Amino acid sequence: MDNNVELHQKKDLDKTNSEHEHTWQAELDEIQLRQQYAEKLGGEKNIKRQHDSGKLTSRERIHSLLDEGSFHEYGALTGKANYDQDGNFIDSIPSNIVIGKGKIKKQKVVVSADDFTVRGGSSEAASPEKMVFAENLALDLQAPLIRLVDAAGGSIRLLEKNQSTKIPGYAQWNMAEMMGQIPVIGVALGPCAGLGALRVVASHFSVMVKGTSQVFAAGPQVVAPGVKENVTKEELGGSQVHVHKSGAVHNEAKDEYDALNQVKKFLSYLPSNIYKLPARIPSSDPIDRCEDELASIIPRDKRKVYKMRKVLELIFDKDSLFEMRKHYGRSTITMFGRINGYPVGIMANDPYIYGGSMSAESAEKIENFVDLCDTFHLPIVNLVDQPGVSIGSQAEAKGTIKKAIRAMMTLSQVNIPWSTVFIRRSFGVAGAAYAPRGRANVRYAWPSAHWGSIPVEGGVEAAFRKELGNAEDPEQKLKDLIDYYKRFESPLRTAERFGIEEMIDPRRTRPILAEWVEEAYDQLPQLVGPRGRTMRI
Repeated sequence: MDNNVELHQKKDLDKTNSEHEHTWQAELDEIQLRQQYAEKLGGEKNIKRQHDSGKLTSRERIHSLLDEGSFHEYGALTGKANYDQDGNFIDSIPSNIVIGKGKIKKQKVVVSADDFTVRGGSSEAASPEKMVFAENLALDLQAPLIRLVDAAGGSIRLLEKNQSTKIPGYAQWNMAEMMGQIPVIGVALGPCAGLGALRVVASHFSVMVKGTSQVFAAGPQVVAPGVKENVTKEELGGSQVHVHKSGAVHNEAKDEYDALNQVKKFLSYLPSNIYKLPARIPSSDPIDRCEDELASIIPRDKRKVYKMRKVLELIFDKDSLFEMRKHYGRSTITMFGRINGYPVGIMANDPYIYGGSMSAESAEKIENFVDLCDTFHLPIVNLVDQPGVSIGSQAEAKGTIKKAIRAMMTLSQVNIPWSTVFIRRSFGVAGAAYAPRGRANVRYAWPSAHWGSIPVEGGVEAAFRKELGNAEDPEQKLKDLIDYYKRFESPLRTAERFGIEEMIDPRRTRPILAEWVEEAYDQLPQLVGPRGRTMRI
């Protein structure tokens, strides 16, 4: 080789080595390598086990939820690394929670996603600072927080690792403050025990996947020795328990994609925080749409029922309804919807369930829903067909009357605009819990509406028991008395005394509410900001 060429090559090599000595390329390469291990999660074997159980990985869930390319991760390198004897990085197992910020339909959100492929998503095996950081980041950014929970709870192995125990809780976790300022969503995507259960339930909206997710304070392996009860995970805390019975979780999803889509829809009705207003979505549904079916949808025969959800579909913007807690407190319907594109909260009674009466469960459902709407400035439309508080020994044992009064007190504390439409009945204590008092809210009534302290039929039997017992024909006497008192039930007689502000043609309900919602949103700017209390879950 030419000596001059060899000399030049040596100079080039020396120059390259010198440049590396003065750059951070080695460290940059190591960051990239560590990032690759983070992307591998718990490894191919554990990822396959996750997929075989019908579940997505934490990163797949995040990418399915967020706008494409919008995820900005924090703490990707957190985990347990292995080093050689010289202290050089070999490989690592990532922390079992993935956190970061991103966007849903261009709205900024913060996401934390448990990774069940690493140590079963154990909340204490993870780096707890990472979970708390995501929570506080959402509060600092004033952005909705979405928890994708797939966590097995605490681990006894942590005692050996730390050589000590700890008092439960995290001092820097501002959970109560968050609930009063930003939307918080909990999604159960696997077994959620202990802290995992808390993160699902302590939310404004929660959803669990039927058959693959469970929520419980402690799992079957702890329950069996603790209370001598042998149950499966599904029997202990499946969706049949917490969506249909306890009401601890709002909604049920058929699969993970359905659950994530419900999260997106829920957020579409809410502002990012309490300092903003809900966003209007332009609607092509005419505000003057008047449905003839509404004029005859309420049967004249009081013993017959009708489909309240059909009524709602005929009034609100097409395809705008999103129901929550459908399977709990079923005599009351709670949902979001839109009128002329404006988001509103909707309450209504379902006459198919206990006649629509207020049960202990539905009273609690009302309290939670009204708090939610009041916290995030959603005006409420209440369509009333309320026969009263549920009666009977079981209702009394549940303290239904007290819970009905709690619901009434909740209504009295709200600031949001409110519209009441009396569809049919409104009786007793529950009938009084239809709107905030002491405000000039216009109440509307259909011709089918009637109200009072007690229904005529039951009231006549109670008031004329002696006369009916002494009558030659008690059945005819009862009929005559009922016919006599029914004449006073006409809502038009109430309107004569200004006991109801406006009697309306049912077909005009949508145009009237479209006018009301414009006025409601004109009032909202003065109500923006924190309440005197935080949200009650």
